[in-house]
Amino acid sequence: MTIAIQIFWGSIVLGICSVVHITIIVWSISLMKVLGPKLTRYSAKVRLSVLLGKAFGFVIISHSIQVWILAFSFVISTAIPHIGDAVYFSLTTYTTLGYGDVLLGEDFRIYGAMASVTGLLNIGLSTAFLAGLLSKLLPWDRP
Repeated sequence: MTIAIQIFWGSIVLGICSVVHITIIVWSISLMKVLGPKLTRYSAKVRLSVLLGKAFGFVIISHSIQVWILAFSFVISTAIPHIGDAVYFSLTTYTTLGYGDVLLGEDFRIYGAMASVTGLLNIGLSTAFLAGLLSKLLPWDRP
């Protein structure tokens, strides 16, 4: 694949993963708005634990789906022939650990790097989402 084609397809997969992630976050926010008022009879610690736990669970599910999307894209593009290696490579690349024991050929290096960009952007979004949720849920002493 040429560099332009790698960037194009990498951007498409990045877009798909980001749409999945944003959709799951928006859906979980909607769920929190419904679930939150039902938990008012419980202590603040229980309410915080339940809401934050559910939000964290949705974030983990979203990232897992994205790793699988990336893995399938590596198999479909013939960059990595076996799904097990593709999942492993996708996970280590998505999280930017990149151990280097599974490598892509020259025709797929930029495409593989796009998986890192996908992870950086969506993990950053998850961090912002969870930090924002915490700031709304923690009982701060406000004047």
